[in-house]
Amino acid sequence: MRNITALFFILFTILFHAQSLEKISKEVNDEGIALYRSEMASWYGTDIFKANYEKMENVGGYFSYIDESVPKCIFFSKENKVLATIAFPTNYNPNNAKIDLKERDFTPLEAEYFMIRQNTLTRIKTDTIFKSYQNTSFNIVPIIKKNVKKVYVLTGPSVDNLIIFGNDYLITFNNKNEIKNVEKLHNSMIAHNIHDEKVGKTISGIHSHVIENWQTITPTDICTLMLYQKFTNWEHYITISKKYTSIWNSNNNLTVMKTEDYKKMVENISKNKSEKVDFKEKIE
Repeated sequence: MRNITALFFILFTILFHAQSLEKISKEVNDEGIALYRSEMASWYGTDIFKANYEKMENVGGYFSYIDESVPKCIFFSKENKVLATIAFPTNYNPNNAKIDLKERDFTPLEAEYFMIRQNTLTRIKTDTIFKSYQNTSFNIVPIIKKNVKKVYVLTGPSVDNLIIFGNDYLITFNNKNEIKNVEKLHNSMIAHNIHDEKVGKTISGIHSHVIENWQTITPTDICTLMLYQKFTNWEHYITISKKYTSIWNSNNNLTVMKTEDYKKMVENISKNKSEKVDFKEKIE
C-alpha cells in the first residue's frame, strides 16, 4: 500500500511540474506575441505615416495598441491630439492598411496608453537603470490587458545586419498611471550579427539568463525573434539559466524545461552520436 501511495505521489508531482511549465510557456509566449503585434504595427505604421503626412514638425510621438483584435498605430501632435490612425489586417500587409488623417482627441483607452508612454519617457531620462549604447535606440511598447498596465522598453539597432537581445526593461503601473516598479529583464546587451562572413549561415542562437526573476526566455526575446525571423531564418533559439532552458522555434512554439533535464537530454543524444557536448553559452 505504501508503494502504491508513493507511486501516486511521484506521478502527481511529475504531472504538476509538467502543467506548471506548460503554463509558464503559454504565458510568456502570449506576452511575446502581444509585444510583436504592437511592434509590427509601429514598424509599418511609421513608414505609412511618413509617406502620407507632410508636416512632420507637428509630430509629438506615436504608440501602437490592439483595439478589439485590430492592431493600430497612433501618431499624435505636440499638442497631444491624434494626427493619424493606421489600422492593420492580421497579416500586416501595408497595402491593406487603413489610414485616417483626421485630427481628433484620444479615446479613453488611447489616453491611458498615452499617459503610461509619457511617464515611461520621463523615467528613462531620470533613472540610471536605463543604459544607452551606440547605434541603438529605445522602443517603448505599452500594454494594457485586463486592467494591468505595463510598458516594455526594448533596445533596437540603428544599423543594419544586427539583432539585439537584452538591455530591456519592464515598467509596471498602478490604476492612476503612476509607476510602481522598474526592472531589468537581462543583465546586459547581447548582439548577434544576422549575416557573418566568418561564421557563414547560422540556423540558431543562444544566450544565458542570470537575473533571478527572469530565468525563462522573456517576452522581449520572443518579440525580437519574431520581428527578425524573416531576416535571420533561424529555425530555433535557446535561452538557458540555472533553473530553466527555453527552446523557441520558427513556428512560434515555445518549450520550457528544467535546465538539468535539458542537459541530460543533450548528453544522452551526444552519447548516442559519440559526440562531445559543450555547454558554453553566450553569457549576458
